[in-house]
Amino acid sequence: MAAGDYLAVRDAIKKIIPQSSYDDGSAGPVLVRLAWHACGTYDKKSGTGGSNGATMRYKLEASDEANNGLEYARKILDPVRQQFPWISYADLWTLAGVVAIEYMGGPKVDWKPGRVDDVDEQYVPPNGRLPDATQGEDHIRSVFYRMGFNDQEIVALSGAHNLGRCHADRSGFEGPWVPMPTRFSNTYFKLLLSSQWHKRKNSVGVEQYNDEDNELMMLPTDMALVKDPKFRAWVEKYADDKDLFYRDFAAGFGKLLELGVIRGPEGKALRQYARAKL
Repeated sequence: MAAGDYLAVRDAIKKIIPQSSYDDGSAGPVLVRLAWHACGTYDKKSGTGGSNGATMRYKLEASDEANNGLEYARKILDPVRQQFPWISYADLWTLAGVVAIEYMGGPKVDWKPGRVDDVDEQYVPPNGRLPDATQGEDHIRSVFYRMGFNDQEIVALSGAHNLGRCHADRSGFEGPWVPMPTRFSNTYFKLLLSSQWHKRKNSVGVEQYNDEDNELMMLPTDMALVKDPKFRAWVEKYADDKDLFYRDFAAGFGKLLELGVIRGPEGKALRQYARAKL
């Protein structure tokens, strides 16, 4: 394949999303989570972290507890990387998230290539920058404000919980948020408002919220979105207006993918050490 044929890469990613032996038969949700976590380490004050560099390839970041289970996503993408060795891991991981969202019925998210992979661990961000699902609204704001997001964007991006499920052996939580966890929708917001959620300890003793039938779950950070009045206002809007949610999610996720990516005149991202020379 010719270098730079990103349409071919997209097609290859689509082919590996169906995974009969993985959660609900789809790798889509975990590919979105990989893209999210690769970007979610960004700190606007220091300019460190973010998707450029693909630093989750290194043990320090890969071993962050918040990244438990993402080794499956990276392994699932290995055949695509082998087929297209010219694409950086940083571009592949972010593109895979975009392709997966659209494949599962979500909005089209703007994506630009040009990220480069770091060659050593020098610029691996410190652990602890990703959200802690056991926390509340103050913690959520601290994490997302650090990246440069506002309350509306926080709620929109939280809509990614329409996808996938938690695993007790990874995060400590267990279960899906919605009945169809491989289809993108605004069901997450509707359920936050319409279902009765009960705090319970799951099979490994971690507190989470379950519905009446004990089939679906919400995290403490999810419940914070309906507890906090400013967050709740956006939950209600997105529950009522799917098109609005899709538009805002696409904008927020596109912004997330570009955090920390400083591009030169030809669109290629500069390595982090080059920032001091700008």
